[in-house]
Amino acid sequence: MLGAAHIGVLKAVEEFDIKISYLAGTSIGALIAALYAFGKSWEDIKAIALELDWFELSSLSISKYGLLSNKKIGKLITDNIGDVKFQDAKIPLAIITTDIASGKKVVITEGSVAEGVMASTCVPGVFQPVEVNDKLLVDGAIVENVPTNTLHEMGAEIVVGVDLNTKHNIKRPENIIDVLLNTFDYTLMNASKLQTEDADILITPDLSSFNLIDLEQIPDLIDKGYEDAKELFVKIVR
Repeated sequence: MLGAAHIGVLKAVEEFDIKISYLAGTSIGALIAALYAFGKSWEDIKAIALELDWFELSSLSISKYGLLSNKKIGKLITDNIGDVKFQDAKIPLAIITTDIASGKKVVITEGSVAEGVMASTCVPGVFQPVEVNDKLLVDGAIVENVPTNTLHEMGAEIVVGVDLNTKHNIKRPENIIDVLLNTFDYTLMNASKLQTEDADILITPDLSSFNLIDLEQIPDLIDKGYEDAKELFVKIVR
């Protein structure tokens, strides 16, 4: 659910007329980035988020590699922007994934966007990995949660990063999924500290009053992302 804060950041980007030359996304950021790269405005993405039953985006998997399948996330992409390829994006797009066999970062910039988003959102142990070009790919957050380095490699001169893991609380787990997600979250918090050093501008929304699963939080998360991004942009403009 915390990913909804990205939508608020995009609202501030549009309000301040900030030109985006490149987009890179990891995990839920990959989903938001893909929609935006193919012409969806922050308002369009907000409407999509509010209409979704997020718990319906996963289904039980019979795979030995994961408890759930996130194929419905791929369908979410195709339903909203079509069965598109990376080369068709209005803004050059990169999606970060992890090769779970080698532990190496795999940056996807070609092929199916839906497939790339599915791979980047595969939390290990929770979701079934996505096989792309003979590689088993999972959530890119393991290797680059805030993809600042990737954006520099794409040619970006000024990189704006959004880190959702710096300021949020993790609740006591109630089931195996919570245990896996909490473990993953703590890993991201430590890794992000190094990755965000390459950002020229870093937005870190204070999400400490939100949790990972409450659907009713989405409008407030969007507002929080917007408010914190706007506050930072105002200081830069001045």
